[in-house]
Amino acid sequence: MPTAAEQFLKAHDARLHDHVRISAGGRSHEGRVMPAHRFSGDHVVVLKLANGYNIGVSCEGAELELLERAPPPPEAAAAAASPSGDLPPLTVLGTGGTIASYVDYQTGAVHPAKSAEEIVAAVTSLAEIANIRAEALLSLASEDMQPDDWSAIAKRVSELHAEDGAGVVIGHGTDTMAYTAAALAFQLPALRAPVVLTGSQRSSDRPSSDAHLNLAGAARAALTDLGEVAIAMHASSSDDVVAIWRGTRARKAHSSRRDAFTAPNGGRLGSVGDTVNFDAEYRPVADETRLEAGFDPDVALVWSHPAMTAGDWEAATAGKRGVIVAGTGLGHIGSHLHAAVRATTRDAVVAMTTQCLGGSTNLNVYRNGRELGEAEVVEAGDTLPETALVKLMWLLKHRPDSAAAGMGENLVGELGSRRFLD
Repeated sequence: MPTAAEQFLKAHDARLHDHVRISAGGRSHEGRVMPAHRFSGDHVVVLKLANGYNIGVSCEGAELELLERAPPPPEAAAAAASPSGDLPPLTVLGTGGTIASYVDYQTGAVHPAKSAEEIVAAVTSLAEIANIRAEALLSLASEDMQPDDWSAIAKRVSELHAEDGAGVVIGHGTDTMAYTAAALAFQLPALRAPVVLTGSQRSSDRPSSDAHLNLAGAARAALTDLGEVAIAMHASSSDDVVAIWRGTRARKAHSSRRDAFTAPNGGRLGSVGDTVNFDAEYRPVADETRLEAGFDPDVALVWSHPAMTAGDWEAATAGKRGVIVAGTGLGHIGSHLHAAVRATTRDAVVAMTTQCLGGSTNLNVYRNGRELGEAEVVEAGDTLPETALVKLMWLLKHRPDSAAAGMGENLVGELGSRRFLD
């Protein structure tokens, strides 16, 4: 049976997403009609205000004025759009995340959009940048992305490059975007066209969303001769410039700011405003895209800390073929754990990174570091821990006999040749 709110809307010929004004008791509220959630009373109409917040308005004794019909859904707008022969082609590949999410008014949480076309159609500036082909490859929350998904994305990018040689923008959740960017960089060591990941910290239906600027910036970056996997996200909290980060050098450094990404050891390649400006060297596009897909997931990432015991180490690393240590300082782990580490290196590759926000490892400075080097722990230099994890998983799959040596080699821009002191 229809609720009182549903009957009220029907009586005034108002539908979901219409812009209305509801007045009662000398007060009025304007907003878009939204689906009621399960916590609303039967008499409550949910409105999304111009500031992006939702309120519940009682329909008892109220009057409704229809101000504007809702626009057609994004799918219809996308289908109606016609490509322009003057613009280059570009593929937007959806994988999920906040950039492809809307508020779920049943639970108050966010959920993936129905299709990549919904997001593309919502960013009208894309139609002025390129002829967009949208494809929803996956629909996953960032934290649900796994190594097999990295491989599926890389394979699809390779197929798309073979089809038309056009750049690819990948919509992705920000929480694990750095892992996926690194995974694509190792699997796609040569690119025929750019691959740019982007996302948003705030869902696309919010006025403060960063999705629109990030998508437009990523699209422009994907039309250059950039032959590396990159990340394009807000350069500041303002809606002005998008930064282009090297995919193997970036990390999410803030949980909620719009300028969440950084690259402490270098890795910002340039920026996008009205134009794309590169201020660092980068690898240009190649004649063909090369694919080396797949990972050995049997690798552990261990965070060194003072309370860690030998039992903790053994539980985390038992049976693993590789271990990445996020060590303290220059790459240390307590001396009481060295015997356990030495036992692990007999059967597995153990590589040392630093858990510091910037800088590199150096096992030659302090005694504990020297002991770890003597135990055949290999240095990963200034490679970020998350990138080092992905790299070792890739090496064990494709270069198993030289994985340890490979951790000390710069393969796709993940490892610097100098030590950063500031």
